[in-house]
Amino acid sequence: MKTYDTLTEALEGLRKEGYTQDYNLKPDCLHCQPDNIELRPADFDIVDVYRFEGMTNPSDESVLYAIETRNGHKGVLVDAYGPYSEAISPAMAEKLRYTPKN
Repeated sequence: MKTYDTLTEALEGLRKEGYTQDYNLKPDCLHCQPDNIELRPADFDIVDVYRFEGMTNPSDESVLYAIETRNGHKGVLVDAYGPYSEAISPAMAEKLRYTPKN
């Protein structure tokens, strides 16, 4: 897993690696607006996760997920974590609880 200092740097790096879809988190799925695609937890895998804190405000926290779908599409999901995170289904919460394989 590469390391990045900023969210912007990570997004640029992942785009270069083919992670071109942008996903939005919904309560029970990921949604890609331009293609109107909905991905349920069984439809994708989390490849990597990057966490960032804001430079001026440590409570400004975000997490970047690198995602690959079952049919080979790659994309990213940017979400807040902590008190600003979205309310999601238990299945989606379990899926986003990524643990790197050693």
